[in-house]
Amino acid sequence: MHVIALSELTADMVDLVGGKAAGLGELIRRGERVPEGFCVTTEAYRLGVLPHAEIVDAYQRLGAGPVAVRSSATAEDLPDASFAGQQDSVLDVTGAAELLAAIEKCWASLHSARAVAYRDAHQIDHETVRMAVVVQRMIAPRAAGVLFTANPLTGSRAEMLVDAAPGLGTTVVDGAAAVDHYVLGDAAPESAGCLTPAQLAQLRATGERLQDHFGCPQDVEWAIDADGVLWLLQSRPITTLFPLPPDTGKPLPRIYLEFGHVQGMLRPVTPMGMSTLRTQVAAMLAALGIRAEIVDIGGRLYGDLTDLARNRATRKRLVKLLAVDFGPRAQAVMRHILADPRFAPTKGSTGRGAAAGAESLRTAARAVVGILRALARPDAARTRMFEAIEQLRRRSVAPADLGTAAERLSFVRAQDSEDSADDIIWPIVAGMLAAALPAQLLKGVADPHEIHTVLGGMPHNVTIEMDLALWRLAQGAADHRPLLLETPPDELAARYLRGTLPDLGLAEFLSDYGHRGVAEVDLGVPRWDEDPAPIFAVIANYLRVTDPEQAPDRRFHRAAAAAEAALGELVARARRRRPVRGRLAGFLLRRARSLAGLREAGKFAGLYPLRETRRQLLFIGADLTGAGLLEQPDDIMFLTLDEVHDAVHRSVDHRETVAARRAVHRRELRRATVPVALLSDGTDVETVLPVAPAGDGTLTGVGASAGRVTGPARVVHDPATAHIEPGEILVAATTDPGWTPLFLTAAALVTETGAVMAHGPTVAREYGIPAVICVPDATRRICTGQLVTVDGAAGTVTVSPPAAADPTAGGRP
Repeated sequence: MHVIALSELTADMVDLVGGKAAGLGELIRRGERVPEGFCVTTEAYRLGVLPHAEIVDAYQRLGAGPVAVRSSATAEDLPDASFAGQQDSVLDVTGAAELLAAIEKCWASLHSARAVAYRDAHQIDHETVRMAVVVQRMIAPRAAGVLFTANPLTGSRAEMLVDAAPGLGTTVVDGAAAVDHYVLGDAAPESAGCLTPAQLAQLRATGERLQDHFGCPQDVEWAIDADGVLWLLQSRPITTLFPLPPDTGKPLPRIYLEFGHVQGMLRPVTPMGMSTLRTQVAAMLAALGIRAEIVDIGGRLYGDLTDLARNRATRKRLVKLLAVDFGPRAQAVMRHILADPRFAPTKGSTGRGAAAGAESLRTAARAVVGILRALARPDAARTRMFEAIEQLRRRSVAPADLGTAAERLSFVRAQDSEDSADDIIWPIVAGMLAAALPAQLLKGVADPHEIHTVLGGMPHNVTIEMDLALWRLAQGAADHRPLLLETPPDELAARYLRGTLPDLGLAEFLSDYGHRGVAEVDLGVPRWDEDPAPIFAVIANYLRVTDPEQAPDRRFHRAAAAAEAALGELVARARRRRPVRGRLAGFLLRRARSLAGLREAGKFAGLYPLRETRRQLLFIGADLTGAGLLEQPDDIMFLTLDEVHDAVHRSVDHRETVAARRAVHRRELRRATVPVALLSDGTDVETVLPVAPAGDGTLTGVGASAGRVTGPARVVHDPATAHIEPGEILVAATTDPGWTPLFLTAAALVTETGAVMAHGPTVAREYGIPAVICVPDATRRICTGQLVTVDGAAGTVTVSPPAAADPTAGGRP
C-alpha cells in the first residue's frame, strides 16, 4: 500500500504513515476541519521508488491545484520528539512534475544534517526511521499560526498561547518576522493584531477539545481562510513541558520546591531510589522541625511548601531557612510566592495543633542540647559522630544467612527502622551555624570573600579525604601512566573487575569509598565498587598534572594555611572594632573550622545502608529475572518495594511496567533544565520573575569561594567520562560529592544551582579554588574551550567573545 487518503488513517498507523499523517487522520476522525489530502507511505520509501501513477491519480482527485507537501517520518510528532522543522516541507506545489520532485525532496530530508543531529540528541536509531509524505490541498490563508494549549514559555497549563501572522503560517514557524502574540488566560484577550476576539475564542475552544481528546497539551498549526473558516494543519504533543505536579484536588495553587539540587542531583531518580529518598528527606526535615510532603515530579524530588508559605508563623522565616542549602535562586522564588496574594496566610494558620507544637518543642530542645554540646566540646562531638557512623556501617551489613528473595526483601524493608542518631545530626548543624552566623556578625568589618577564605582548607571532611586518597593512588600508579592515559576508562574498569589489571591499590580505595558514586543518593545508580570507570577517568586527569605546585594536596594545604592566617587577622580586626561581636565571631569561626567539615559525614554514613539495600535488591532482581518476571536484575530499580513484594510473593510480571518507566527515565535524562520551583498548574516560577538586564558578556551568579582566575572552560554533563586538563574551568549544571575528584585539577568552578554551604562550593573552598554558583544557563552560555574569568569574590563569570570558543566541544549533545 503506497498511497492512502488522509481520511482513512488512524492513530495506530504511525509505522506506515508517520507521526504527522497519523495525527491528521485522527483529527479527521474526530470531525475536525482538515484540508483534504493523501499520504505516500513509508512502504514506498522503503522500496525507494516513487509510485508515480498512484500519486498522480490521487493528486488529480484533489483537483490538481496547489498543494502543500510535508514530511511525516515515523519518529515525528511523537510525545517526546516533535522534529519541528527538522525535515522539509514544500508549499504551493503545482503540477505533477513539481509534486514528484517535492516528495523526493522530503524523502532526502530524512538524512539532512539537522535531522540526523536531532535524532542523535534524542537517541533515536537512524536505521529504524522511515519517511512518509503528506500531500494536502493548499489553503490560501488570511491569517495562520500556532496554538499551544499550554504556555510553553512558563509551563502554565492554565494559559494558552497563540502566535499569528497575516498570510502563510511559515512566517510564524520559521521565525522570519514579527508576529502577533496572544496569551489566553483568565482575562479576555485584547482585540489587536490580525485576530479578532471571536477567532481567539474559537482557537481556545479548539485547543481545549484537542487537548481533552489526545490527553496532553498540544502544539497546533492552523490557518483561517478568506471566508473566515478555521482549518487545522497539524496537532502534536508539546514536547518541552516539565511534568505537572500531582493533582491534589485543592482549588488554591500550591508551591513545590526542587530538593534534588541540594544533593547536587538534577538527573531523574529511579522509581526505587525515589521511594527511598522521599522517606529519608521527609525524616531529615522532620528532625529539623519542618513538615513538608515530598513528591515525585518528572523523577525529581520536590517539596510541597504550600502550608509553610501560608502559615503565619513559618512564612516569616521561610526565606532565611532556604539560605544554607537551597541558595539564592530558591530564596528569590520564595520571596515572589510570599508576595503573591494567592499564598496569603489563611485563617487558623497560626499553629499546627497541640501535638505538632509539642513535637516541635521536643525537637527544639534536642537541637539546643545537641548544638551547644558540639560547640562546647567539638573534639568529643567528632569522636561520638564517627563512632555512630561506624556503628551504622556495621549495622547495615546484611546477615550472611539470607538465602531467599523473600528473606532479602524483609531485610530491605527493615532498613528504615533505625532512628537517626543525634550524634550525627547536631554536630553537622552546629558546624553549619558556626560557618553561617559570622557573616551577619561581621557586617562592615569583613567582606564575604574574607570569611570564605577562613572557611577554606577545612579539616575532617570525608569527601576531601576521599579525593586526596584518590590523588595518592594516582601518584602511586605513575609507573602505569601510558596504560591509564591511553586506555578508555570503561575498558580499564572491565579489566579491573576481571582481575587482569596490574595492582594499582584500587582495591584498598574501593574498600573505603566504593559505596560512593555520582548521583549516589539514588538506589538505582551503580556504586564505584560495581563500576569503577569514573575512578579511572579521574586518575587519568590527575596524571596530567605536571606542575608540583598544582598538586591537590599542596593546594589543600595552602588553602588551610591561608585560612588560619586569615582567621587570626580577621578576629584581631573584629575585636578592635567591635569587641563583643568580634569575640563571638572569632569563637564561631574557630568552631566552624572544627565542625563545618563534618557536613559531608552525614551523607557519607547514609550511603552504607543504601549500598547494602541496593546489593540485596540486585540479588532479588536476579531471582526475578530467572523466574521470567524481569528482563535483567537492575530492572528492579524501576519498581517500588510494594511491586517487588507482589513479584516475590505473587509472581506478578512487571516487565511491561519496567519498559514503560525506563522509556520515561531515558526521556527525562535528556531534559536540559529542571525548574527550581513549580506551581500546581505547571508554572516554572523563575520564568515569571523580573528579568535582569543583559550584561556585556559578564554572567552574574553568587560568589561561593574567593579568588580570581582565567582559563579555558570545560563544560561537563557526565563526570564519569570527563577529561579535564589542569587549569581548566569546570562548568556544570550542578555537582555532588561524586564530582569532587574533578575539582583537584580544575582551576575554578561554575554551576547553575547551589548554595554557599552546599557540597560543591564547600569542597571548592577547601581546595582554595574560586567558585561562582547560581549562574543561569551557564552550561549553554559557555562553550568548552572558551576563555572565561571567574571572580569568586564578585560572583561574576566574564566570558570571552564566542569566536574564541571551540564550536565542536562542550554543550549538550
